[in-house]
Amino acid sequence: MAGAVANKCRGSLAFLTRTISAPEFFTQCCYHKKVVDHYENPRNVGTLDKQSKNVGTGLVGAPACGDVMKLQIQVDEQGKIVDARFKTFGCGSAIASSSLATEWIKGKSVDEASMIKNTDIAKELCLPPVKLHCSMLAEDAIKAALADYQLKQQDVQQEAVLSSN
Repeated sequence: MAGAVANKCRGSLAFLTRTISAPEFFTQCCYHKKVVDHYENPRNVGTLDKQSKNVGTGLVGAPACGDVMKLQIQVDEQGKIVDARFKTFGCGSAIASSSLATEWIKGKSVDEASMIKNTDIAKELCLPPVKLHCSMLAEDAIKAALADYQLKQQDVQQEAVLSSN
């Protein structure tokens, strides 16, 4: 399929009078514009204080391709995600998946965020089958950040019980 896309693009590029670089070719031809947008203008890049009791951190990786994704959430007292940040080492699709995931989880409750599926991310970004692992990483990162946050909340509750005794 990739060969067919490349041939299609090469055919349409033959009418151009200028030569384009390989990165520009793949950006224009092989990635959907939503992936390119999130790659070139990533949203919510950065970190939150991982020691904070209301911050959950998820760190996941895909050894087969080398992608590593860190996603953090900050949750208010009502259980609403008020901020989300990410840092990703990987391809454009991995960065785009992380960026989109942070946009989607902000403003959601912890329960609502847990319902986000990799298929939703892949569909929104129009990821090809060879890049589906990137959306799977994003879902795993969300779930890992939520699990870390919930673990911290259990610790807070245990500390409150111990201090009241």
